Amino acid sequence: MTEKKVPLLEVRNVSKDFFGNKVLNDINFTMEEGDVLGLVGENGAGKSTLMKILFGMDVIRETGGYGGEVIINGNVVKFVSSFDALESGIGMVHQEFSLIPGFTATENILLNREPQKYNVISEIFGKRLNTLNRSSMKEKAEDAISKLGVKIDSDMVINRMPVAHKQFTEIARELSKDNMKLLILDEPTDVLTEKEAETLLESIGTVAKRGIAVIFITHRLHEILSVCNKVIVMRDGLIVKDVPAKETNVEEITKWMVGRKVKEQETKRESDPDKSNKTIMSVKNLWVDMPGETVRNVSLDITEGEILGIGGLAGQGKLGIPNGIMGLYEAGGKVILKGKEIPLNSPRQCLDANIAFVSEDRRGVGLLLDETLEWNIAFPAMQIKNKFLKKYGPITWRDEKAIEKVTEKYVEELQIKCTGTKQNAKELSGGNQQKICLAKAFALEPGLLFVSEPTRGIDVGAKALVLDALRRFNREKGVTVVMISSELEELRSVCDRIAIVSGGKISGILPATESSEKFGMLMVSNVR
Repeated sequence: MTEKKVPLLEVRNVSKDFFGNKVLNDINFTMEEGDVLGLVGENGAGKSTLMKILFGMDVIRETGGYGGEVIINGNVVKFVSSFDALESGIGMVHQEFSLIPGFTATENILLNREPQKYNVISEIFGKRLNTLNRSSMKEKAEDAISKLGVKIDSDMVINRMPVAHKQFTEIARELSKDNMKLLILDEPTDVLTEKEAETLLESIGTVAKRGIAVIFITHRLHEILSVCNKVIVMRDGLIVKDVPAKETNVEEITKWMVGRKVKEQETKRESDPDKSNKTIMSVKNLWVDMPGETVRNVSLDITEGEILGIGGLAGQGKLGIPNGIMGLYEAGGKVILKGKEIPLNSPRQCLDANIAFVSEDRRGVGLLLDETLEWNIAFPAMQIKNKFLKKYGPITWRDEKAIEKVTEKYVEELQIKCTGTKQNAKELSGGNQQKICLAKAFALEPGLLFVSEPTRGIDVGAKALVLDALRRFNREKGVTVVMISSELEELRSVCDRIAIVSGGKISGILPATESSEKFGMLMVSNVR
């Protein structure tokens, strides 16, 4: 009688709460060597908390630990820190890069684990005076990179790398560890182009063939089906489905995730005959010095009351346009709002002109992570428009009730999952953080809103809600919206017109009702 094989990973009856708020409830699943598990769920479903438990992150221990058991190769483990998880063969690549920009790929891959050389001085005075064994480091780094099946220059400095190579370097760092058994990838394709994402998915398959199990978290459901052998769907802290990937499809997964059938976006938006033809903003000969973006000579007229989409391939300039206009990167040219020129390179003057911006970098630019939801939503409006303040003669103080009321309003309207308006922004899931960024812009009540990649990294249910909020804000408040997105079909579902950026210039502007093929031709027309 053959002995039953012990699973690589078994999660048994795991539960977790934060200050009385239950975020995980009776989680059970197993993984074998070489499994690729697709973990999906709406933002706030509990995916991140579960991964923090598996990776032994400090926040779990600091908030009272968890219930249930995590079993690796038949042994129950209780990680005190991420170092314990690493020793047990678990690696994790987080959504945000954790690389040192001025170091090479090799130096990042082997950071704190560098092979060393003894020398005469270190023999006498101790190993702290050892030197780095550069040739051995290079060999080990290139071996880790080869496990991915990709080509990366191991001597290239990180801050000179394209985004995809940074992502591969992060993964190679984990694979360079000798006892790697399980690799957790959190939204690894989120910042990649379609072609780069395909390469990464192939690499995941290569890693799995070496016997390393992979947990792959993504909102791009077609990627799950292309690379995973099984899918786990989470909703409200529970596993609602655990199925082989070949036995399901995108529509079913979506329904399990949100507990309802999510309609596919309409690919055409009806034109509004009442919309004004008056130009609210003219952009003339704009150039922007933004790393990774090419904005050479953009000229564009934005019509009052419309939703204008800006699309294009990665790096061609679409993200650079709003960042340059809003003064976040050095820019030149002219921006004229309602007949008056707005000085470039001056964020405050843009805000004073009643322009708001929701950045694609929600953590770096969009949020005060250590502050409450109330402060995040109300603070810009207090600073720029003197809203949510009380005055008595020369004395001014915050109107706490008004701040709480406006925050509650947007929490309800945008269905932000939180424990309350006084919760810190850093404690929310990525999709809910994105909604806070939108709420902050809405609270400013701008005349013109730039919103960049509003649905990046959020799930299908949250996407529909965010896009609907933008439509309503445009329709009910009469706010002109400029939406920048990598998702063409998303632009076609929301916008009146779509401008395509290629080679740092506007290659064409078409009604959103035009075919995808026509937009595709514009995207490649000026690519260099």
